[in-house]
Amino acid sequence: MSAYGFDTLAIHAGARPDPATGARQTPIYQTTAYVFRDADHAAALFNLQEVGFIYSRLTNPTVSVLQERIATLEGGVGAVCCSSGHAAQIMALFPLMRPGCNVVASTRLYGGTYTQLTHTIRRFGWEAKFVDLDDLAALEAAIDGNTRAVFCESIANPGGYVTDIPAVAEVTRRAGVPLIVDNTSATPWLCRPLEQGADLVVHSTTKYLTGNGTVTGGCIVDSGKFDWSASGKFPSLSEPEVAYHGLRFHETFGPMAFTFHGIAVGLRDLGMTMAPTTAFQTLLGIETLSLRMERHVQNAEKVAAWLEARPEVEFVTYAGLPSSPYHDRAKRLYSKGAGALFTFALRGGYEACVRFVDAVELFSHVANLGDARSLIIHSASTTHRQLTPEQQIASGAAPNVVRLSIGIENVDDLIADLEQALVKAVG
Repeated sequence: MSAYGFDTLAIHAGARPDPATGARQTPIYQTTAYVFRDADHAAALFNLQEVGFIYSRLTNPTVSVLQERIATLEGGVGAVCCSSGHAAQIMALFPLMRPGCNVVASTRLYGGTYTQLTHTIRRFGWEAKFVDLDDLAALEAAIDGNTRAVFCESIANPGGYVTDIPAVAEVTRRAGVPLIVDNTSATPWLCRPLEQGADLVVHSTTKYLTGNGTVTGGCIVDSGKFDWSASGKFPSLSEPEVAYHGLRFHETFGPMAFTFHGIAVGLRDLGMTMAPTTAFQTLLGIETLSLRMERHVQNAEKVAAWLEARPEVEFVTYAGLPSSPYHDRAKRLYSKGAGALFTFALRGGYEACVRFVDAVELFSHVANLGDARSLIIHSASTTHRQLTPEQQIASGAAPNVVRLSIGIENVDDLIADLEQALVKAVG
């Protein structure tokens, strides 16, 4: 099916008429368990000798359709869906890391991800190093013998910073470690990191893929190209797995090793399962992904240009603007646009930002992005509140900055709302 165009795949990939009823839309398989044909069938499933459904913590038919659809749109060999974007990040690192290992991460990350990598993963005995990925020499120097992955966002939240994925991937390829790219803000409609050299892609499917603010979910997509056995650094994938009688995932499943491990071990033991109703809502959202993203980008370009011309605004970080230092990179790597997420700085600092957020009427003040609705938040007082001022600035969430996620409404209405809020906030 991968020979079809993106719009066609967004509707059809993974989905087939229900064999029992002929239902054209993917059903919600709201079930906990599945009846085995006989004892031999059950044994084969539990031994990973046959692919099928055992228990919905591991696999579910509705979720399986979503996994195939996202993997197809990203150009991967397989995917594992889970309960949230944060769950997807832990699930992506889980097969790679051991106590004493580290991940090298971009300094430009969502605040919750920064906290997860700075504090939470230490409880597993893992560590994180943070590097400005525009400095490739610093990235190369940060990777050491205990590094097991490099992590970044394709279009970074909150500032809309555009990562040069091919350049970063060249460094990770030489170092022999996988590159994990969070593609939530770009979606595969704007960027396919696996084609640019990434090895794994993660998503918060909560955002643009679902697009309607109804459910939370996450996904990990595997390129199938990384050699997990080459260095001996990834024993979970290359060495015998005791729980499966010595089975070696990479040897047995080849390009699908990471995907099978994510289900057979990750979901089995971590239990970060996606609900079938969540998968159904996300499948519905993906059907209109290309239509929505086109409008998201069109609106963002107009709003960003309007804001940049306002005297109350110090700067706008949108990479789609010619004034952005990342404009040329965005045009080279993201041919359909620079997304719909960006920040702008208000004259008047922190207090003016708070007044502005309180003054908008059409924009929704929520801790989310990628909705059909336009959203606003002051990151320094919310999503990035736990960071130091220096960390806030490095991640693009300085105290004088407001983040916008531009929706698909009438753009003139959005601009009118911003204009009246600017008057109230700054005068």
